[in-house]
Amino acid sequence: MTVQTSHLTGGEKRMMRSINPYTEELMGEYALMTKAELDRAVRTSRTAFRSWRGVPVEERATYVKRMGDHLREEKHKYAELITREMGKPIREALAEIEKCAWLCDYYGSHAALFLAAEEIETEAKRSYVTFEPLGVVLAIMPWNFPFWQVFRFGIPAISAGNCVLLKHAPSVPATALAIEAAFTAAAFPQGVFRTVLIDPPDALALLDEDMVDAVTLTGSVKAGAHVGETAGRKIKKVVLELGGSDPFIVLDDADIEKAARTAVAARLINTGQSCIAAKRFIVLSQVADAFQKLFVARLEELKIGDPMDHTTDLGPLARKDILDNLNEQLRDARAKGAEILQHDHSFPKGFFFAPAVVLHPKETMKVLKEEVFGPIAPIIVVDSEDEAIRIANATEYGLGASIWSRDLTRAQRVAGRIEAGFVAINDMVRSDPRLPFGGVKRSGVGRELSHWGLREFVNIKTVVVKE
Repeated sequence: MTVQTSHLTGGEKRMMRSINPYTEELMGEYALMTKAELDRAVRTSRTAFRSWRGVPVEERATYVKRMGDHLREEKHKYAELITREMGKPIREALAEIEKCAWLCDYYGSHAALFLAAEEIETEAKRSYVTFEPLGVVLAIMPWNFPFWQVFRFGIPAISAGNCVLLKHAPSVPATALAIEAAFTAAAFPQGVFRTVLIDPPDALALLDEDMVDAVTLTGSVKAGAHVGETAGRKIKKVVLELGGSDPFIVLDDADIEKAARTAVAARLINTGQSCIAAKRFIVLSQVADAFQKLFVARLEELKIGDPMDHTTDLGPLARKDILDNLNEQLRDARAKGAEILQHDHSFPKGFFFAPAVVLHPKETMKVLKEEVFGPIAPIIVVDSEDEAIRIANATEYGLGASIWSRDLTRAQRVAGRIEAGFVAINDMVRSDPRLPFGGVKRSGVGRELSHWGLREFVNIKTVVVKE
């Protein structure tokens, strides 16, 4: 197997650059892998799989638990790397590492149960189902939760006996290499987890090869379409976690104070750079004024600044192009008649964007038509529950939704009409190792987490013993 790579241009190696979004300083440059280096990495993973698949699941679980211990021991080192490389406030970066450790604890304790053979009663002497690993899985991962996104797929897949090749986002190469080093520190066998520094065309070329058995991608709809097309051509298993434009529905009997406070947190998690962030606030007219006042008041309490400061609520955006896109989405809303509430925050450096509330948004505006990956909050006032549901579903995405009401029967009835993979009632949407995570429509296919996620990358084998 020889992967055809495109990393050489005019004899010069192309580089990945790690830029601190707070200081705008270059932290390091990392050369893309040569064809020979990538071939060796893939062969190492393939060789590792032949051994790893035969390791009893209980023994694999000891490695996973040891990884959880390692993450806790080194959480400050890893969190600081996340903050320096993509700007996440340090409090949130620490929470991300701790969540990864929790994930390891969970699968370390539950993988054997999830992978146990299931007996099915038929007329045969015995009928049962086993769950066997698929092989080497290529993981194409994003920058916004640079540890969590990798671990929430990787730990279940590895627990099931697969090996992982990580192609991380080009803006977080240092984090990508640190994750590989973490697997080494936790004493996983060589090749069970490898980071490959390659660009998107080379990732598609790698997926085209027989040495890779499946692929998972968390990213844009466009990237998902390219990966899905390539995987489909080769008939390979694929899981896609794509974008979201999650509605946050506030009904007229909601606890408005709690709803508004949670709404701000749901919109601004990771400085608004989250697929499952609340992005459209749909509020019944009877409570709209109260909700808006409380929402804006909470925004004004937040501290924007140095992400390494433990008191900072909002750091810079991860990249300059994200900042530019938010400014364009806000410009479009203003040009089409929206009222914008935004405090002027001046920063001498860094990719900062002050939170903005968009009032009287129209469905033709980019803030409603597109995924908004930053702290912009359009508030849509509606006159009825039915109208709220119609607007909530009027999107190509279907990742998550939040519904607020004191009447839980009513809220659950509304939840049943929402086109989404995850609905939170009187709370914000958040991933949890114990619960399946994924979307419908153009938000993706497949699930991560829980036993559903672990069984995505297995051969569900039926065995029938006649007599």
